[in-house]
Amino acid sequence: MSYQTTTQFYSSRRQANWNRNQNTARFVSSVKLGPVAHTVIIALMITVLGLVYLTQATSARSYDYQAQEIDSQIAELTTKKSDLEVENARLTALETVQNSSVAKAMTTPAATDYAR
Repeated sequence: MSYQTTTQFYSSRRQANWNRNQNTARFVSSVKLGPVAHTVIIALMITVLGLVYLTQATSARSYDYQAQEIDSQIAELTTKKSDLEVENARLTALETVQNSSVAKAMTTPAATDYAR
């Protein structure tokens, strides 16, 4: 990087309007960009920022789909659980009736007749 220094030297800082801790050398960039280059650079920056935004939005959507899938699994398992609770109650009730003292006191009939 090249730089240019001022060609005038002042014996006092007051004459050049310099204060303490100010640089006395001025750095000049050797690269000059025109208005077209600035426009292209700004367009590229906007494009990159747009791509970053789309990447973030897409990842949020994928989390949304995963959450929706988990919610559907929870609903399905809740339905299965309620079905199993009903079946468990039905089977338990049959065992309870068979093992009750009233059922044990019953006798088997000698003959059974069926109505036709």
